[in-house]
Amino acid sequence: MIGPTLARDIMVTNLVTLSAEMDVFDGIGLLIKYRISGAPVVDENYSLLGVFSERCCMKVLIESAYEDLPSSKVSSYMDRAPRTVTEETDLLTIAQIFKDSHYRRLPVVDNFKLIGQISRRDLLRSVHEYHRIAPDTETSLLYLSSLVAREDSPIG
Repeated sequence: MIGPTLARDIMVTNLVTLSAEMDVFDGIGLLIKYRISGAPVVDENYSLLGVFSERCCMKVLIESAYEDLPSSKVSSYMDRAPRTVTEETDLLTIAQIFKDSHYRRLPVVDNFKLIGQISRRDLLRSVHEYHRIAPDTETSLLYLSSLVAREDSPIG
């Protein structure tokens, strides 16, 4: 098949990760420093425990204002049940998840171990890059329709 079709083809593996025991304001500092909207939270074995995002930070800010909390741990605010995908998840399924949810990134896991991540931007970059290489609209449409035609596609 032409072009990238699975999560493994476009996932990013060099990730900023956080520890559940990390001070929540240190976690916020890393999001700001690396200009990312969220980061996976992992244990020492790289098992995914959750995701700490800008959305989680809003809860920190609100609770700090009302309860005068000096600090806390990332684990108190992270999303403990983030939506994940496997490296075998097709790009159309990923696009559908992004379209139907608030998620900006999807951790890619293998037996609960974090192996990568795909953001909305990664997906768009992949499709845009493919279109740049094969700018013929018909070729691009054939590529997109080939994703839909896959037997394991939720839409096909």
